[in-house]
Formats: sequence, C-alpha cells, structure tokens
Amino acid sequence: MLVKSKESKGDRIFRIVNFILLTLFFLAVLYPILYVVSASFSSAEAVISGKVFLWPVGFTLKGYQTILQHHGVWTGYANSIFYAGVGTSINVVFTILAAYPLSRKSFRFRNFFMFVLTFTMIFSGGLIPTYLLVTKLFHHTRWALLIPGALSVYNVIITRTFFQNSIPEEILESAQLDGCNDFQFVWRIVLPLSKSIIAVITLFYVVGHWNEYFSAMLYLKDTKLYPLQLVLRQILVENQTDESMFTDIENMIEKQNLQELLKYALMIVSSIPVLIIYPFVQKHFVKGVMVGSLKG
Repeated sequence: MLVKSKESKGDRIFRIVNFILLTLFFLAVLYPILYVVSASFSSAEAVISGKVFLWPVGFTLKGYQTILQHHGVWTGYANSIFYAGVGTSINVVFTILAAYPLSRKSFRFRNFFMFVLTFTMIFSGGLIPTYLLVTKLFHHTRWALLIPGALSVYNVIITRTFFQNSIPEEILESAQLDGCNDFQFVWRIVLPLSKSIIAVITLFYVVGHWNEYFSAMLYLKDTKLYPLQLVLRQILVENQTDESMFTDIENMIEKQNLQELLKYALMIVSSIPVLIIYPFVQKHFVKGVMVGSLKG
C-alpha cells in the first residue's frame, strides 16, 4: 500500500514561487514573438502608431508580398541554405572524426590533442590576423565561411563525452576480434548508436550557419554571395532597400511605412527554417546534451 507523503509548507511555497517565476519568464519570451508575428500581418499605419499589442490590426499581407518580389531576399535565402547544408555536413564529419579517437583510451596522444583543442577556446589569433589569414587563403569566396569554422571545440567535447559514456571499450574489442577496423566500427556501430548527439550538434551547427552574418560581412565582397542574415541586416540596421522593390508603391509615405512593415515580415521569413527543423530534433535534444555533458 502506497503512503502518500504530505507536502511541507516550504515545498509548497517553493513550488508556487517557481511556477510564478517560470510563468513570467515564459510570457517575457513569448510576447516579443507574438508581437513580431502580429506586426508582420498588420497594416503599416497600425504598427507605426503603436496600435498593435497582441493581435494583428488592419490585417494585410503586403509585407510578405513585397518580400516575395525582392530578389535580394531570395538570393540570400538560397545562399543561407547552401551555407547551412554544406557547412553543417563539413562540421558534423570533422566533429565525429575528432571526437571518436579522443574518446578512446587506447589513443596515446589524446590528452595532448585535447589540450591543444581546449587552448584554442581560451586564446585566439585575434580579429586582424584572422582576417588577413582567411582573406589570403580563400580570397573572399564561399569557403571563407565554411572552412575556418569547420570544427567547434565545444561540440567536439560533448560528442567525445557522449561516445565515452555510450560506447563501451568492450564493444570495440569484440568488433576488433571479428576483424573490424576503426572506420568500420564508427560507420556500423558508433553512428547508429549516436543519433541523439548527432541530432544535437547538427542543430547547433545549422542554427549557427543560419544566423551567421559577421563573418560574411568581413570576408565577402560580392553581394550575390551574401547570406540571408546579412541582407536582413542591411534592411533592418542600415535601412537600405532596393528601389526596384517599391515599383508598385505610389508615394513616398507609403514607401516609408512599408519599410517599417518589412522589418517584422523579414524576421518571420528568416526564422521559418529553424522553426521547421527544431521539432524533428527536439526529442533527441535533452538526451544528447545530458549524456554528452561534462562530468568532473
């Protein structure tokens, strides 16, 4: 027979305070998202006059229609998909190839290489030397955004820890007795057992590439190579828009109002891919991060 324990007064107060604080935090995070969504579907006059609070006022799709006619947004979209797809593939391959040997106790120099990798997390060459090196090697091409950041030491550490905790040495020894080498072991055993951590680091890398604009601003000169976030930054921060996108707008006042409306519509458009990807990897997220987290 189960005995139901009585909740103490202190526990009840803690639970109530915890519930209130988390609710306030949730609302503080949720409201800006709802406001941006509502503003993107509201009329420009309602947004500028501050009439939008929670729901769209003067519902319109003019902001999204204008974005669909802006060739710079579509070019940026295509470039961001390329950087996220190719860059993440490179990142995941390099991370696994670095993390696996570092997770094996039989690897003689693993402490030395871990020290070298960790050292780069604390000390770097600095912005100017890095800029000179990257531009010298990659000459303002797409590879300037893909190769220098091919490996994240933080992701290597959590992946290495996941391998150490989830792939016992005994499995490797048994596989070696059956004639399996390290590459076959990684491909046939390690990867199928590591879907959680692969999903986690893939999400980390995809979001990083998708939100990247600073490196693109430094290393790219050709506007045709700009990722979406850099195009978005030009419109939001520098307030620079292509005059051709306003060919259907009749007067200057409407043009200025539309620029304000475009800010919110662009925020939604640029966030859609990440919002689509996250639900598919969310179920692996907690398990992968918890098992891959540092111990001691």
